Amino acid sequence: MNQAYHVKLDAFEGPLDLLLHLINQYEIDIYDIPMAQITDQYMHYIHTFQHLELNIASEYLVMASTLVAIKSQTLLPTMETNDDPDEYMEDPREELMQRLMAYRKYKEAAGKLKEKEIDAHHIFTRPAHIFDDVDTGKKPMVHGDISVYDMLDAFGKLMERKKWNEPLDTKIKQAEITIDQKMEEVLLRVKQAKHGIEFDQLFSYKSRTQIVITFMALLELMKKNDIYCRQAHHLEAIHVFYMEE
Repeated sequence: MNQAYHVKLDAFEGPLDLLLHLINQYEIDIYDIPMAQITDQYMHYIHTFQHLELNIASEYLVMASTLVAIKSQTLLPTMETNDDPDEYMEDPREELMQRLMAYRKYKEAAGKLKEKEIDAHHIFTRPAHIFDDVDTGKKPMVHGDISVYDMLDAFGKLMERKKWNEPLDTKIKQAEITIDQKMEEVLLRVKQAKHGIEFDQLFSYKSRTQIVITFMALLELMKKNDIYCRQAHHLEAIHVFYMEE
């Protein structure tokens, strides 16, 4: 039997946040959203959540239904009528556009408030004190330029590429390795790669369970600030680097 890992991530802020990420990633005009493209990309993430056996909140599924409905409306042929030509025809995307604009507005405001909060912490400071030969055990924070959505996108594409590797009928032994053990294994491989290692090279297994465990180990190592990820150019391969002491 294949061992299942049911995972819940706290990095997602909701379906509107995911849609806004897609709009920014593909440089989409928020006032003229191509519903076919945005719906397909959104469903790509939903399928990736399912690969990871994430507990998908109902709001994501509701948004998926909404997108499919709007996409269907936009694909229907426009009915010609003899009514007043100046009569306003409501765009089926209008409500979604308004929600996204409102969400973006509040998200930007929240970001500014966060910056002010960070600045406020630096207003009253103690005089600098030098401690010689003291190791705090903390590593400098390096965020890289990769978001959790970028990681999920890379993982989803990886699963698509590995479909041909999956046998139609096979028996898989129960996975003995834990996420903690996988974290040690991944960290060792990243350490040995002086110039970083490509994301796909960390997934050399045919078992879906092993692939999922490896991905979760990567996210945990990023959270612990043991590794960081970078992308040379937009939509190119992601590379994983060890956080130097």
